[in-house]
Amino acid sequence: QVQLVESGGGLVQAGGSLRLSCAASGRTFSSYAMGWFRQAPGKEREIVAGISWHGGRTYYAGSVKGRFTISRDNAENAVYLQMNSLKPADTAVYYCAAAGPEYGLTTTPDAYIYWGHGTQVTVSS
Repeated sequence: QVQLVESGGGLVQAGGSLRLSCAASGRTFSSYAMGWFRQAPGKEREIVAGISWHGGRTYYAGSVKGRFTISRDNAENAVYLQMNSLKPADTAVYYCAAAGPEYGLTTTPDAYIYWGHGTQVTVSS
């Protein structure tokens, strides 16, 4: 069992930066590939970035590539999302999620079995 708690969201002007953190409980955190998802009002949840259990492989959605960076610290049971050059289109609730142990890095939402409650990111123009 893994419990996830996101933090670091807030209100920022376009062009600004935020760093999201996801604190995980559970001794087996390092076994899970992790992902950051987001959901804007009226839209489906979409993956933003993913990272393998060892941190050696990452994935970014095209809309955030070059602006966002995902990282993890298995010793601290944490995963991070550094978001730079934020745009109003990045406004959403951001969720941290852990993929099932049978998966490696994956972009399939159904593969993620543990989810946090989300943190709101609002980017003003």
